[in-house]
Amino acid sequence: MTHPKEERTLIIFKPDAIQRGLLGEVVTRFERKGLKIVGMKMMQLEDAIIEAHYIHIKDKPFFGSIKKFIQSSPVVVMALSGIGAVEATRLIVGPTKGYEAAAGTIRGDFSLSTQSNLVHASDSVENGKIEVDRFFKEDELFAYKRNDFDFINAEEVF
Repeated sequence: MTHPKEERTLIIFKPDAIQRGLLGEVVTRFERKGLKIVGMKMMQLEDAIIEAHYIHIKDKPFFGSIKKFIQSSPVVVMALSGIGAVEATRLIVGPTKGYEAAAGTIRGDFSLSTQSNLVHASDSVENGKIEVDRFFKEDELFAYKRNDFDFINAEEVF
């Protein structure tokens, strides 16, 4: 991170985003907002990382179907950075249930489901740090200043 107020957040492009060819469309929304991509890779999620990531629902009856779904295809994980990155990302993504999400959000425009809702996004600054660290090694993350940083953030961040 290049500015002390920047925070990191994790996005997981779920199998439905990959299979429907929506990766580029969704990445573009984050970039247009002014968020900085600091890490990105495609991977097949193994049991251990799924169980760690979904520990809060591991004992729920629907966990098995979520695990099966998330392993049905490779996923793309992306670390974003920016001032207010977690909150900005949550607004762009929309609520979990696609059928409740407003038009203009990723889920509102492309999802009618709770499970097949295209992306996972960190829900807090603390979880953003934990989740980015779970999916990325330090040498897979990049610190740089976007050329348009000052135009996106203006004087209120300084």
